[in-house]
Amino acid sequence: MLILLPPSEGKAAEGDGAPVDVAALALPEVAEAREAVMAELVELCRGPEEHARAVLGLSAAQAGEALRRNAALPTAPTLRAADLYTGVLYDRLRLPELLAADPATARRIADSVLVFSGLWGAVGPQDRVPPYRLSMGVRLPGIGALAAFWRARLSDLLTKRAEGRLLLDCRSSTYAAAWRPTGETAERTVAVRVLRETVSGGQVRRSVVSHMAKATRGAVAHDLLAASAAASTGTGTVADTPEEVAAVLSDLGYRTELVEPERRGRPWTLDVVERD
Repeated sequence: MLILLPPSEGKAAEGDGAPVDVAALALPEVAEAREAVMAELVELCRGPEEHARAVLGLSAAQAGEALRRNAALPTAPTLRAADLYTGVLYDRLRLPELLAADPATARRIADSVLVFSGLWGAVGPQDRVPPYRLSMGVRLPGIGALAAFWRARLSDLLTKRAEGRLLLDCRSSTYAAAWRPTGETAERTVAVRVLRETVSGGQVRRSVVSHMAKATRGAVAHDLLAASAAASTGTGTVADTPEEVAAVLSDLGYRTELVEPERRGRPWTLDVVERD
């Protein structure tokens, strides 16, 4: 299984490791692209504040810390991506806890997760990077639209990385734009959608959950990673197909509905239904 995650807007304040080595991150084939994006971001954030704020979509209250961090990226202390990203999804995902297992299990967990990033393209949980502020939805001077920039450089690499693996897509639409699985890869992809079910006047209504869907996706990803890790000891279950993912989550107490794609070459949708 390979779980695709968005980053979080909230991040840890600082790291304590050596400056970032872009060639040491997951998918080292895009090291040059990472250097290019970082250089453009640093230049932008060392320039006029008003221009940088407009490009990055920052409020006046957000700008000071974000621009300071971005301007210092090449020499800033780093920390693991597992420790960097915060917010409700990562609070429920509890990656540091999963990675605290024995070394072999930690390697399997790390190999099973990719976090998409406007700055780095995609990173693994053990990759050491500095705190930064850059959404995938930004059009960066000298680079252009980041989603298109990374899609052109990541698509072939990620298709190869995903070969023969089930993909669980927990990304938001902004980050999903950086890579859209196609063909056979899409047929092994399950996009997680969270629905809220309410009953009013005897009628059942469902709506798509927005912010708190992140918490549910984080919990789903944690439980599937934990079940997969436990499978090595014979106490858990490996989910290798969309149907198996739905079955494992159902056994874990989630109410799930698997929606088959309308045609070949498209991903499945896994609805996780929550009731008020």
